[in-house]
Amino acid sequence: MARRICVFTGGRADYGPLSAVLQALHDDPEIELRLLVSGSHLVSQQGSTVDVIAADGFPVSEQVPVVLGSDTPASVAKSFGLGAIGYAEALERIAPDLVVLLGDRYEVLAAATAATFQRIPIAHICGGEVTAGSTDEGMRHAITKLSHLHFTATDEFRRRVIQLGENPDRVHAVGSPGLDTARTIELLDRAALSAAVGVKLRTPTIAVTYHPATADPVGSRAGIRGLLAALDRIGPATVVFTGTNVDLGGPTADHELQRFIDCHPGRMVMCRSLGQTLYLSLLKHADVIVGNSSSALIEAPALGTPTVNIGTRQEGRPTSVSTISCTETPDAIGSAIQHALTAEHRERSRTGTSPYGDGHAAPRILRILKTTPLDGAFKKRFVDL
Repeated sequence: MARRICVFTGGRADYGPLSAVLQALHDDPEIELRLLVSGSHLVSQQGSTVDVIAADGFPVSEQVPVVLGSDTPASVAKSFGLGAIGYAEALERIAPDLVVLLGDRYEVLAAATAATFQRIPIAHICGGEVTAGSTDEGMRHAITKLSHLHFTATDEFRRRVIQLGENPDRVHAVGSPGLDTARTIELLDRAALSAAVGVKLRTPTIAVTYHPATADPVGSRAGIRGLLAALDRIGPATVVFTGTNVDLGGPTADHELQRFIDCHPGRMVMCRSLGQTLYLSLLKHADVIVGNSSSALIEAPALGTPTVNIGTRQEGRPTSVSTISCTETPDAIGSAIQHALTAEHRERSRTGTSPYGDGHAAPRILRILKTTPLDGAFKKRFVDL
């Protein structure tokens, strides 16, 4: 009998890394795949990326809108509540044998809570990580404690999950599935990418992905100001910005970025939702990626692209030799960008590797999802070290 597995996705932050896992599940005749889609996927300002999921050939079983028209703390808390209600109803209809969740966002925690009350076992991808500058940090560890099967990107992250009291037999270091996509996807050439984003890709081309550091709002605002001041000094570079996540302060940050872009017509552009092919193509062809996104630390090194990592949002994550971390001041950011563009650092980046695995996580995850017994999954006990 096929095992019915429901995969939850709340936006591009988890859909990109999940895509290789989804493909593996979709192609396996012993798996009955269901998709629960929510969050920014259903927001027009974020590109209505639920259409991308359908175009990729994955079955969208349930859609649960939760994002309110405000980015205040109360609105995010209310969105969490809407999610818990909607996900409970959706999971009741899907009736899965197992729910797969990735990451650390509030939508994912709401899905984990709904599954827990319905006694549906949870498999969690990307536990054990540390991002000190984001409120997602606590949510990630909470999801870990609600989960029954764990897939971590590194052995270090596996040790942390075990430190939280999880059974070592159910914690598997498999690598980051986002690297599977980076390894296998057919990327656009430079001309096609230029046409797709709507701006000529000069040298240097700078990709910018900057999200609010939700646990450090003062540093987050300083980071945006420092980033824009540094970019203003760079000279005639092409700068391609991606939109922020649906986070506290996200719309405010987007507006500030857009005002800056409007002052530099012809060489700067905002692409709110690129999708996997365009985004990874941008990472590949960019001379440097600047910001505070996890993709700049995980996928960019695998593509040989230098990274400038700003501020505290990703503090605690392992980094490659291609990554230069800096504070939020214009001088620090500008200096880091200039160093990243040197021939020496570009060569170091070209020959470096990502510390998050080998790009073969999805088949490992599939095998374990298929073979792990689910009987008695809820009989968890805290395992002391």
